[in-house]
Amino acid sequence: METEYEQSQQRPEEPAEQMVAMGPSSRVRAGLAVLHLFANPSQSYDPEDALRVVKDAQNHGAQVMTVALLGHRAQTAVMALHPDLRVLRELQVGLVRAGLVLGDSFLSITEVSEYSQHLSEERKRPRLYPELPPAGLPNWCFYPMLKRREGDFNWYALPYQERERLMYGHGASGRKFAGRVLQLVTGATGLSEWEWGVTLFAERPDDIKDVVYTLRYDEASARYGEFGRFYVGYLDDPAEVLARA
Repeated sequence: METEYEQSQQRPEEPAEQMVAMGPSSRVRAGLAVLHLFANPSQSYDPEDALRVVKDAQNHGAQVMTVALLGHRAQTAVMALHPDLRVLRELQVGLVRAGLVLGDSFLSITEVSEYSQHLSEERKRPRLYPELPPAGLPNWCFYPMLKRREGDFNWYALPYQERERLMYGHGASGRKFAGRVLQLVTGATGLSEWEWGVTLFAERPDDIKDVVYTLRYDEASARYGEFGRFYVGYLDDPAEVLARA
């Protein structure tokens, strides 16, 4: 039997009409645009209005997840995926009008990295068109990252073959957590001062700690990785998360 949360994540079989009238195309050519919003409630916050906004976005084909965050930076995270920036913009504006105050955000696009172009189309598709949230992985983490380009550790000055070798080793370390952690890496070059966004879905909270700790020792991260602020929490039904924001 499906839970209320699983039912709330179901997407329509047929694409819905555009949420707003189309002007110049704001749809990505391939993959999905991904918006992360981190917010706190204002005194005028209306959780029922916020829930209506989330459901409206879902009805227009967006995948929307709500996260109860821990720590002082934000109470709530909303993660949404859709090929059209206009749909994500309407979600963002609606949540602000409902009284959520944004303290941070991140825009990125799903991608298949240059080191994975050899994969079959079947294996590329989950990276470009992920279906979220993954079952059985309710714990959530997000952080941005980039590759260094200074001094002796300039990632972009390395030959392709060396970068490919390093990324293969990095991926092998991550695959040790298969079944415990799902990692979604989305591209942000040109959209942010960071180059990627990393979203982790984990079986238990300490799985997040373990996978990040393990990957920090890979040469690709130890020598060339820079990481931003971490946000950690757990996925829950939008009605529950937004009511307790």
